[in-house]
Amino acid sequence: MGESAEKAKPKAVKGEEAERIKREALGIGNRRKHHTRKATPLKGHVKEPDTLHRLYRFRFYPTEEQAEQLGRTFGACRWVYNEGLTLRSKAWEQHHVKVGFAETCRSLTGWKRAEETAWLGEVSSTVLQQSLRHLDQAYGRFFKGEARYPKRKKKGRSRDTATYVRTGFKWVEDLERPGTGLITLAKQARPLDVRWSRALPAGTVPVRLSVTRDRAGRYFVSTLVEERIALLPAAFEPDSRAPKAVGLDLGLASLVTLDDGTKLDHPRLLKRYAEKLARLQRELHKKVRGSKNRQKVRQKIARLYALISDVRRDMLDQFTTRLVRENQVLVVEDLSIVTLLRAARGKGRRRKAKLNEAIFDAAWGELLRQLRYKCDWYGRTLVIVDRFFPSTRRCSACHAKGPKMDVSVREWTCAECGVVHDRDVNAAVNLRDEGMRLYWLVAAGLPPEKKAPTVIKASELEECLLAA
Repeated sequence: MGESAEKAKPKAVKGEEAERIKREALGIGNRRKHHTRKATPLKGHVKEPDTLHRLYRFRFYPTEEQAEQLGRTFGACRWVYNEGLTLRSKAWEQHHVKVGFAETCRSLTGWKRAEETAWLGEVSSTVLQQSLRHLDQAYGRFFKGEARYPKRKKKGRSRDTATYVRTGFKWVEDLERPGTGLITLAKQARPLDVRWSRALPAGTVPVRLSVTRDRAGRYFVSTLVEERIALLPAAFEPDSRAPKAVGLDLGLASLVTLDDGTKLDHPRLLKRYAEKLARLQRELHKKVRGSKNRQKVRQKIARLYALISDVRRDMLDQFTTRLVRENQVLVVEDLSIVTLLRAARGKGRRRKAKLNEAIFDAAWGELLRQLRYKCDWYGRTLVIVDRFFPSTRRCSACHAKGPKMDVSVREWTCAECGVVHDRDVNAAVNLRDEGMRLYWLVAAGLPPEKKAPTVIKASELEECLLAA
């Protein structure tokens, strides 16, 4: 069976035959420029030592002319991405030829020269090349098994975005307000009207810019800069040199419960705005497809979802920043969010659908993502306990393991020692204790001058011990 499958797998065409197919069948031009030089792989930007890449996001308000030009740019990026995807798929399915980033860039030159697609010349070439770069990265993730096969982008469904490298924009820093300045994009005469909610590191030039337009019609510019982020001073327990630790139990009754009993309430933003969303959806259903009134209602829905997203992100950002500033070690459970969000089918599917909606609204993945990168920035340690650790059923006082409990049980009494536990607080205490056990296990093998790793994962403990 395995041998027949290997024989059925087509082999890639290489050499001169592949070059001929690319030239004649696929219309990919030859390497005319520097054709006598040996091809060398492209090198990405390498950041300076002791610096981190940090993204700052600002809103800006384009003029009518700028908005029109950005609309053409978004459409061109989407068209080039789809055309590159079609070219690479066709090359393999019909001719068994591999087409990479360099070949798609040469095809881009041909598309710009063609009469029917000459409008691509109105857009910066670096932006279009970055769109092809994103396609190449999508293929890379697919071949590594990290993502599915790339899909075509569709207007109104895919996010409108364009990426500008250093040659695609002009940056002039304001001497009176260091860290702010004027950003002028390629193919535009006037700088953007950026609302500088905070300043960039003074004296730095952005490595890359990304301009996006969300469903609500808002424009944002994201600047990637190289920054030296100062580590926070170590946090210790009072009158001790032991690192201060906190256990976090994620849930739905309370979004996060700490081991000291502190609870962050679940805002339930989707439920709060459910009635308004339902009313707008009913209005949308009554509008004629393609009409301006339907587009107005869609904008209202998009603005409401944008409000929900902004409130949720801001709340999590403030909470995670406070946790990282106050504690040296943060302990969480290794949740399989994808498994928890399995499709609702069969009996009880309505209840499961409501549970999925509550999990989506909780944004556990975003909370864990923020904790991970902030621990990396500020020199903290995030310990991820194994998902099968019985944090809820285990008594934090005597460590006796109790029976399984339904989700509706919020308090329980230990049969061994008689202590009454709050379900979530008990789980947070157990997570903290187990996390500190893993932390000291790794820290004991470290040399005196070396710090503990940023992330300690129970399922990857052997690798952590070997790295130590």
